[in-house]
Amino acid sequence: MVSSHPYYPNPPLVVEVSGELACFTRPELKAERFSYEVMTPSAARGVLEAIFWRPEFEYRLIKIEVLKPIRWFSIRRNEVKSMASDDWIRRMMADTTVRYDVETDRDQRNTVALRDVGYRIHAQVLLRPQATEGEVKYREQFRRRVDKGACFSQPFLGTREFSARFGKATSAQPIQETRELGPMLHSIHYEGGKETYHWFLARLDEGVMEVPPEGLALPGAGSARSRT
Repeated sequence: MVSSHPYYPNPPLVVEVSGELACFTRPELKAERFSYEVMTPSAARGVLEAIFWRPEFEYRLIKIEVLKPIRWFSIRRNEVKSMASDDWIRRMMADTTVRYDVETDRDQRNTVALRDVGYRIHAQVLLRPQATEGEVKYREQFRRRVDKGACFSQPFLGTREFSARFGKATSAQPIQETRELGPMLHSIHYEGGKETYHWFLARLDEGVMEVPPEGLALPGAGSARSRT
């Protein structure tokens, strides 16, 4: 599992994550949540950053192995349609008569998500210009945190209510499935207060999804509201 890669000559970080439920929401489906079949690179990066994050480097995903069969479930829930804005909070604090009526803002939405998931994430540490230490130090710090089960925040599988377990890589084999997964969110880039979404054509090859170094920004592509 720890081998060289044509793009990255150094050994990758390898960590396994699992959970009872997961939802890697397709950002193009805004009204209702519908999960990708496989964990996205963006979601995997979120798990790694929850375990160990430093401004001196970034994680570059190499591949994601699917360790458990792809299984679905659906749930319909009552949710609110609006999001609290800074302006509304300031008005509420200044005027005690301002109230939020959840009954008039309630909406019923369906979620199609995954259950009983397991993944093995392979990633590389890429140093940023301000880094003062070598790559090896950051990789060792990450490894020690995984060994101890330490994290900065609770990792989650697409949405915060679906928490993730994580640990060292095992000898578990990927599922023996090959299929085209279609366009998938690769990464979200922030610049000048704007978000740009990069995509790639995903494919599952005997349970392994290779992740290219860069995604493609599509003109007019929709935005995602959460880290999927």
